[in-house]
Amino acid sequence: MYSYKYPRAALTVDAIVFVKSEIASVLLIERGREPFKNKWALPGGFVDMDETLEKACIRELEEETGLHVKKMQQFRTYDAIDRDPRHRTISVVYSVELEEVKPVKGSDDAAQAKWFPIDELPELAFDHSDILYDFFK
Repeated sequence: MYSYKYPRAALTVDAIVFVKSEIASVLLIERGREPFKNKWALPGGFVDMDETLEKACIRELEEETGLHVKKMQQFRTYDAIDRDPRHRTISVVYSVELEEVKPVKGSDDAAQAKWFPIDELPELAFDHSDILYDFFK
């Protein structure tokens, strides 16, 4: 459809889904593919040409975890040049707070989905540790 003389960055979205309770928790997925196969990450992925950023984030969240939300809030954009080893990728991060932990199941390109206490996170893929630090500080 388009052809450009200059390279373009890829656009992605990442979802911070969390619950504040006695034990505050955040939802993560285990990546089923490279890069960072078998590492934990925020649910997310690439934006399709026919969707808004928020709709892309809601779609990716549901595809990877089975969790459906109606609305998310834009948090921040992450654009470090080397944040994705495949190519130049810019991610717009969205968040949603749930009242309680909901059942989730990894699907699509997520091997599994799981809730983690915020203070007991595993090693994370990409720059997702930095994103969560910024969000919860």
